[in-house]
Amino acid sequence: MKAAIIGYGKMGHEIEKILLERGHSVALVIDTDNAADLNAANLAQADVALEFTMPTTAYGNIRTCIENATPVVSGTTGWTDRLPELQELCREKGGALFYASNYCLGVNLMFRLNRYLAEMIGRVGGYGVRIGEVHHTQKKDAPSGTAITLAEGVIAGLPAKTEWVNYAPGIEHAANRIGSPAEATPEQVVIGSVREGMVPGIHTVTYESEDDILELKHTIKNRRTLAMGAVIAAEFLCGKQGVYSMDDLLK
Repeated sequence: MKAAIIGYGKMGHEIEKILLERGHSVALVIDTDNAADLNAANLAQADVALEFTMPTTAYGNIRTCIENATPVVSGTTGWTDRLPELQELCREKGGALFYASNYCLGVNLMFRLNRYLAEMIGRVGGYGVRIGEVHHTQKKDAPSGTAITLAEGVIAGLPAKTEWVNYAPGIEHAANRIGSPAEATPEQVVIGSVREGMVPGIHTVTYESEDDILELKHTIKNRRTLAMGAVIAAEFLCGKQGVYSMDDLLK
């Protein structure tokens, strides 16, 4: 498999290592200093592209890949209000797009457990719910895409919850921001975001009643697990058409 790496930060470097370890080659590397090289001629050298960049550039990068018939795997978060647009374009063009908010296998198992737990809590009642996420200070979006996916799972399982809000002290660019958890209405799921040190990612879903606390938690130890998942997704996507997610990969 000949791969294009779009975004050559810490994640891009980890992806490169794993591609080479698994016997693949890197045909193209795109970063901020050579963004103009993301074009038809260069993409023609690649069987698949792996896109991990910034919320401001992800849409354009992925669109370029789709329009040039290059299967693309993306894990950039913070922009996905426009993802349905690209998924529809991909179907129209007969292309291939794989998107996940998190490529760690354990996190995706957590997504499934989270949905199932929310459905059961919805049946028994009596519990409040909150979500917490902690990431390194260089993370550009808040809340994390993983936390949003967890919130969506809670909302799908709990009829009383209809939307999420973000309590993110000190994070000015946070989406759906509230100044205090007390501001949330009963219909809202509060996501608490913290940015500290070099934490790769900690996510917690907490249910609390008057009598007990039930907690679902996942901690990422390093970026390698994310890069491995992305490369496996790229291997899965090669030779396919359509729109895919980790649900398809893990079936």
